[in-house]
Amino acid sequence: MQPVWAQVQPQDPSVPSLFEPHFDSGLQRPQQFRKPGSPDLPLSNAAGTTGFDATNANAKRKAKEEARKRAITDAENLPPVVSSGTDRTVQAVFQRQESAAAMRRRAINTAAAPLDATGAIAARPIRRRFVEDDPFGPTGFRRGAFIFKPAIDVSGGYNSNPGQRQNFPGSSFEQVAAEMNIKSDWVRHEWNTDLRGSYIWYNDLEQYNKPDINLRTNARIDISKQTRANVEGYFALAADDPGDPNLPTDVAKPPLFISTGGTAGITHTFNRLEVTLKGSIDRTAYGDAVLNNGSLLDLRDRNYNQYGLRLRVGYETLPGIIPFVEGGIDHRQHDRTTDEDGINRDSNGQFVKVGTTFELSRYLVGEASVGLLEREYADPAFQKLHSPLFDASLIYYATPLTTLKLNAATTVSESIIAGVSGALSNDFTFQIDHAFRRWLIGTVKLGYGTDNYEGSARDDKRYIVSGGLIYKATRDVHFRAEYRREWLNSTFPSQDYVANIFTVGLRLMR
Repeated sequence: MQPVWAQVQPQDPSVPSLFEPHFDSGLQRPQQFRKPGSPDLPLSNAAGTTGFDATNANAKRKAKEEARKRAITDAENLPPVVSSGTDRTVQAVFQRQESAAAMRRRAINTAAAPLDATGAIAARPIRRRFVEDDPFGPTGFRRGAFIFKPAIDVSGGYNSNPGQRQNFPGSSFEQVAAEMNIKSDWVRHEWNTDLRGSYIWYNDLEQYNKPDINLRTNARIDISKQTRANVEGYFALAADDPGDPNLPTDVAKPPLFISTGGTAGITHTFNRLEVTLKGSIDRTAYGDAVLNNGSLLDLRDRNYNQYGLRLRVGYETLPGIIPFVEGGIDHRQHDRTTDEDGINRDSNGQFVKVGTTFELSRYLVGEASVGLLEREYADPAFQKLHSPLFDASLIYYATPLTTLKLNAATTVSESIIAGVSGALSNDFTFQIDHAFRRWLIGTVKLGYGTDNYEGSARDDKRYIVSGGLIYKATRDVHFRAEYRREWLNSTFPSQDYVANIFTVGLRLMR
């Protein structure tokens, strides 16, 4: 008797074997076995791996994209849906009118996601919203890697006391001012230049006509991530105030003077420790004064050079807060060894102060410091000048519409008054800017200053109160109006004065 395995008959080659694999290579499901005699798969599921795509995927993708575009177009052209007044169902009561824009958004959100060339879902672009600090500010124009912002200001008004003296007549005036700001747009380093020039005409007091020119430029050179160099230069042309006590009483016209100079420094950061060293050279030169009899008065004894050096060390305790200690020395040397009274007015000065800088989330920006200053004169007739000093330049953004500004400075000015070594000045200004609208800005400014003439009994107190309004018609056209009141109280008789100034103007910018 034959064994069971020997009784199996050979299989007919035309009949497929139950154990012979038959592969389905469609893209919709993986390869699997199927029974012999089952119907063949459709051609669309028979895509192979040789590069030929029988699934027609590209055509399907294009059809989905066309359907999405048609849905968006149809949504834009559909009229708004209004619920019938006779329909009392709950759905009809709460049904809202749907606008074409809402339909368009719904069609976009429900449409098929777009696909890229590889068949994956394409990433939608992220739209970033940019908010300008001043939507009515000048845009300027670009030339290469620099941005230029020119402006011209034409104004007129009335000054009740241009001479800054008691019982002085007033006069109407016109003023023309031009400005140009140039700023670099480099990846590294920075360069800025500000040029401002103006001229004022008094219709009834031509002797007080005067120019005012101010040019300032500065550059930052990024040597490395921790080291940078700063260079600054300036030039100014102005006229003395008519009420300056250093002027002769019989002067017919305030003399002009020029101030020029430069500063160079380097700053290095050691982690949170920042060290800055600066050196400066400044010069002040006066022109001749015209007297009432037409003769000229030589004022070259007021010309002097100043050489200074200062060092600041700061440490960042918190982000945006850097306390610092700063000290400096300077030397003033006059062109002439002695003035017309035979006095040597050369002097040496030194100061030390402590303070901090602020940059707290753009709410409080600036710096404030307190300290002491001292000035020693070459002539033994003058004693050392000692004074506390307070310097501040702060901007506080109280609200998006209101800004507060505080400035304070302590300086020692030269003097040619007999027996006076110098004039110690302290100036404080407080300003509030409020935007009633983004195109309508109101400003209130308060100012207080003192001038103490060391070696004399004269002490002057200065006050300023002003209010203004700026209407920004466009980015290029601004209108402004201002009222300012100035007055001085002095311990010397017949030196007090009051001046009221009204100004309206037009400012053109680019």
